[in-house]
Amino acid sequence: MSSTELRRTALDATHRALGATMTDFAGWDMPLRYGSERDEHVAVRTRAGLFDLSHMGEITVTGPGAAALLDFALVGNIGSVKPGRARYTMICREDGGILDDLIVYRLADDTYMVVANASNAQVVLDALTGRAPGFDAEVRDDRDAYALLAVQGPASPAIVKSLTDADLDGLKYYAGLPGTVAGVPALVARTGYTGEDGFELFVKPEHAVGLWQALTAAGEGAGLVPCGLSCRDTLRLEAGMPLYGHELTTALTPFDAGLGRVVKFEKEGDFVGRAALTEAASRAERNPPRVLVGLVAEGRRVPRAGYQVVAGGEVVGEVTSGAPSPTLGRPIAMAYVDPAYAAPGTEGVGVDIRGSHEPYEVVALPFYKRQK
Repeated sequence: MSSTELRRTALDATHRALGATMTDFAGWDMPLRYGSERDEHVAVRTRAGLFDLSHMGEITVTGPGAAALLDFALVGNIGSVKPGRARYTMICREDGGILDDLIVYRLADDTYMVVANASNAQVVLDALTGRAPGFDAEVRDDRDAYALLAVQGPASPAIVKSLTDADLDGLKYYAGLPGTVAGVPALVARTGYTGEDGFELFVKPEHAVGLWQALTAAGEGAGLVPCGLSCRDTLRLEAGMPLYGHELTTALTPFDAGLGRVVKFEKEGDFVGRAALTEAASRAERNPPRVLVGLVAEGRRVPRAGYQVVAGGEVVGEVTSGAPSPTLGRPIAMAYVDPAYAAPGTEGVGVDIRGSHEPYEVVALPFYKRQK
């Protein structure tokens, strides 16, 4: 795909004016970094970072049957989500394979916003539309209706609070409420993908530049910096958060990914994948699948997705994500490994990096947990 065909967010000119290194991400021209990705990462861990996430896919589901449709189409119990709250869930195929992981916001009694990963937005939209017949609900593609800015890091509550009258103190994690930020109408959500406290602000695209500028000015004294997708990846990796296409794929069920808890068999009625997921849950109990673990390098070589995890001359797993960790000061990875090698502290585990078996320590996820 040539750069002329890439979709651009409302903040495209802003990123270029800031000297961002741009990259093709899921068909969007997105900022990879503005300067040093390590400095951006450290800013989010210690102060605050500002992200453009307008490539994410917003899909609105409305109508008297919206909850029933989402309960049928997704694996979670969406009908039990109260207005103003959000839930992490997944959409699966009939065979139980994961199509995407999602956040669903209940905006009103019969209005929900489903936020899909950029690379899967069309897949999720098509699946929801295909599952909608028979329900008194409308599925609407709202990808062009929103720009999404995220402020993440320990200084983010003070920065956003200085620009809004919304009750941020009363806003719980995985909750969202309508408010005004810097004079702009926004859905203010306490969600994020960094392991830090922070907010995601859904606004109309025409308000994105003004809001970015206001947040930049408000965060100046607090050390806020613009952040690209590169540090977002190392932040989520340290926080042990899965990335679709790496830790989650159509080849895996939620039970294979160690996320069986998101599947709510107790909800009423059928849902897409129920039979296959019932079998997957039973299979996982009888014959535990590979376990997602953390690996910390003893040396300096960085493992990458697809590298084999080895022990005693045998292949016992596969790396799904790897990068240098600015917080730990060593390379880290997430990997699916055989259960016999999943316990933290397991000896003799390595990663095959171009024919050399580099020693790694098995640790529990996440690598990093913020102090509450």
